[in-house]
Amino acid sequence: MIEHRIMAAGLALLALSGCANDPAPVEQMRLSEQAVAQARAVGASADQVPEMKLAEEKLARAQKNMGEQDYKRARFFAEQAELDARLAESLVLTQKSKAQLNDLTARINRLRKQLGDLE
Repeated sequence: MIEHRIMAAGLALLALSGCANDPAPVEQMRLSEQAVAQARAVGASADQVPEMKLAEEKLARAQKNMGEQDYKRARFFAEQAELDARLAESLVLTQKSKAQLNDLTARINRLRKQLGDLE
Protein backbone atom coordinates (compact mmCIF):
# COMPACT_ATOMS: atom_id res chain seq x y z
CA MET A 1 0.00 0.00 0.00
CA ILE A 2 2.81 2.43 0.91
CA GLU A 3 4.66 1.44 -2.26
CA HIS A 4 1.61 2.39 -4.33
CA ARG A 5 1.44 5.81 -2.64
CA ILE A 6 5.13 6.43 -3.22
CA MET A 7 4.77 5.34 -6.83
CA ALA A 8 1.67 7.54 -7.29
CA ALA A 9 3.47 10.51 -5.71
CA GLY A 10 6.46 9.94 -7.99
CA LEU A 11 4.24 9.80 -11.06
CA ALA A 12 2.45 12.95 -9.96
CA LEU A 13 5.79 14.74 -9.57
CA LEU A 14 6.85 13.58 -13.03
CA ALA A 15 3.59 14.79 -14.51
CA LEU A 16 3.93 18.18 -12.81
CA SER A 17 7.52 18.59 -13.89
CA GLY A 18 6.45 17.81 -17.45
CA CYS A 19 3.84 20.56 -17.26
CA ALA A 20 6.41 23.03 -15.97
CA ASN A 21 8.51 22.67 -19.12
CA ASP A 22 7.87 25.03 -21.97
CA PRO A 23 6.14 23.47 -24.97
CA ALA A 24 8.01 23.44 -28.25
CA PRO A 25 7.47 26.80 -29.99
CA VAL A 26 6.62 25.24 -33.33
CA GLU A 27 4.24 28.01 -34.41
CA GLN A 28 6.66 30.75 -33.39
CA MET A 29 9.45 29.05 -35.33
CA ARG A 30 7.19 28.94 -38.40
CA LEU A 31 6.35 32.64 -38.03
CA SER A 32 10.02 33.54 -37.61
CA GLU A 33 11.06 31.54 -40.65
CA GLN A 34 8.31 33.21 -42.69
CA ALA A 35 9.36 36.68 -41.51
CA VAL A 36 12.98 36.02 -42.50
CA ALA A 37 11.91 34.66 -45.88
CA GLN A 38 9.64 37.68 -46.48
CA ALA A 39 12.44 40.09 -45.60
CA ARG A 40 14.73 38.32 -48.05
CA ALA A 41 11.98 38.45 -50.70
CA VAL A 42 11.83 42.25 -50.54
CA GLY A 43 15.59 42.50 -50.81
CA ALA A 44 16.90 42.55 -47.24
CA SER A 45 20.33 40.98 -47.13
CA ALA A 46 22.60 40.43 -44.16
CA ASP A 47 25.37 42.27 -46.04
CA GLN A 48 23.36 45.47 -46.41
CA VAL A 49 20.92 45.47 -43.49
CA PRO A 50 22.39 44.78 -40.03
CA GLU A 51 18.95 43.88 -38.66
CA MET A 52 18.69 41.10 -41.23
CA LYS A 53 21.99 39.65 -40.07
CA LEU A 54 20.68 39.72 -36.50
CA ALA A 55 17.45 38.01 -37.59
CA GLU A 56 19.34 35.22 -39.34
CA GLU A 57 21.69 34.71 -36.39
CA LYS A 58 18.84 34.61 -33.89
CA LEU A 59 16.83 32.22 -36.04
CA ALA A 60 19.85 29.91 -36.25
CA ARG A 61 20.19 30.12 -32.47
CA ALA A 62 16.49 29.31 -32.04
CA GLN A 63 16.84 26.31 -34.34
CA LYS A 64 19.84 25.12 -32.34
CA ASN A 65 17.89 25.51 -29.10
CA MET A 66 14.96 23.59 -30.60
CA GLY A 67 17.33 20.72 -31.40
CA GLU A 68 18.56 20.80 -27.82
CA GLN A 69 14.95 20.88 -26.57
CA ASP A 70 15.62 24.17 -24.79
CA TYR A 71 12.22 25.50 -25.78
CA LYS A 72 12.25 28.57 -23.56
CA ARG A 73 15.40 29.91 -25.21
CA ALA A 74 14.19 28.75 -28.63
CA ARG A 75 11.00 30.77 -28.19
CA PHE A 76 12.95 33.82 -27.03
CA PHE A 77 15.36 33.78 -29.97
CA ALA A 78 12.59 32.94 -32.46
CA GLU A 79 10.55 35.93 -31.28
CA GLN A 80 13.60 38.17 -31.52
CA ALA A 81 14.39 36.84 -35.00
CA GLU A 82 10.85 37.58 -36.15
CA LEU A 83 11.02 41.15 -34.87
CA ASP A 84 14.45 41.78 -36.39
CA ALA A 85 13.31 40.36 -39.74
CA ARG A 86 10.19 42.53 -39.75
CA LEU A 87 12.33 45.58 -38.95
CA ALA A 88 14.76 44.70 -41.75
CA GLU A 89 11.83 44.33 -44.16
CA SER A 90 10.42 47.70 -43.08
CA LEU A 91 13.77 49.40 -43.49
CA VAL A 92 14.22 48.01 -47.00
CA LEU A 93 10.68 48.97 -48.02
CA THR A 94 11.16 52.47 -46.60
CA GLN A 95 14.43 52.83 -48.50
CA LYS A 96 12.73 51.71 -51.73
CA SER A 97 9.85 54.12 -51.15
CA LYS A 98 12.27 57.01 -50.61
CA ALA A 99 14.09 56.12 -53.83
CA GLN A 100 10.79 56.05 -55.73
CA LEU A 101 9.78 59.38 -54.21
CA ASN A 102 13.12 60.92 -55.20
CA ASP A 103 12.69 59.58 -58.74
CA LEU A 104 9.17 60.99 -59.02
CA THR A 105 10.30 64.34 -57.64
CA ALA A 106 13.09 64.50 -60.22
CA ARG A 107 10.62 63.69 -63.03
CA ILE A 108 8.20 66.35 -61.84
CA ASN A 109 11.00 68.92 -61.72
CA ARG A 110 12.05 67.98 -65.27
CA LEU A 111 8.46 68.36 -66.47
CA ARG A 112 8.13 71.73 -64.73
CA LYS A 113 11.35 72.88 -66.38
CA GLN A 114 10.13 71.69 -69.79
CA LEU A 115 6.80 73.44 -69.28
CA GLY A 116 8.61 76.60 -68.17
CA ASP A 117 10.76 76.49 -71.30
CA LEU A 118 7.63 76.29 -73.47
CA GLU A 119 6.17 79.51 -72.12
